[in-house]
Amino acid sequence: MAQKDSKINDLDIAFDVIMDAIVTQNLAPGQKVSESIFNEHFGISRTISRNLIERLTTKYFLTNVSQRITQVAPLTLLDIKQNFMLRKLLMPEAFALASINVDFDELGTLNGKMDKLLPIDGDTGALEVLKTNKEVNLAICAKAGYPLMLDLAEQLEDMAMRIYWLYIKTNQQYPYSREQQVRIFETLKSKEPSAIKKTVHDLLTQTEDRIINVVFSNKQFCTQNLLTD
Repeated sequence: MAQKDSKINDLDIAFDVIMDAIVTQNLAPGQKVSESIFNEHFGISRTISRNLIERLTTKYFLTNVSQRITQVAPLTLLDIKQNFMLRKLLMPEAFALASINVDFDELGTLNGKMDKLLPIDGDTGALEVLKTNKEVNLAICAKAGYPLMLDLAEQLEDMAMRIYWLYIKTNQQYPYSREQQVRIFETLKSKEPSAIKKTVHDLLTQTEDRIINVVFSNKQFCTQNLLTD
């Protein structure tokens, strides 16, 4: 957490700090948040905290329980299913549209960064893997040339990090393999829209199955909010 005498006055930086806490459940589903909590525990200025709460609520990472109470949004099996459903609709199309403009040098650099982070070593390493994977996916989606679609993709990827965290904390590994990632890149290089759509859709379907199996097979997730230890 940031020091109290070093306040965060940048909204984007503050957003990343709080999203990291939500993903890792340092701010757990259902936990109360406020300007005071953000200020005292994360070193975020009150003005930025006010704007941040509004932004996170708009993106459904926080929820207003009443006029005075705001909480971290729940994380449920339904949230997982909805996230994968939307990503299976959006990502195959986005990747197919982006394929003719993809910068494979950029992807190679990001992929090399991912390789250095695997196998996962502790919570800090796990979070960096998730953020790098998000960076890869958004780098591809950006090449499709549709800003509104990119904004939605970013929101879905942030939610996906919350979901993937459950799998990593349970299995100490990423929910899909290096070989599957390479297959995505190779298919992108083919610039064949139908092949790209199928490969991306299949990867998301397989990942969804793995994560849902984890949720159903672990007693710690037998609550409305899927909390890790």
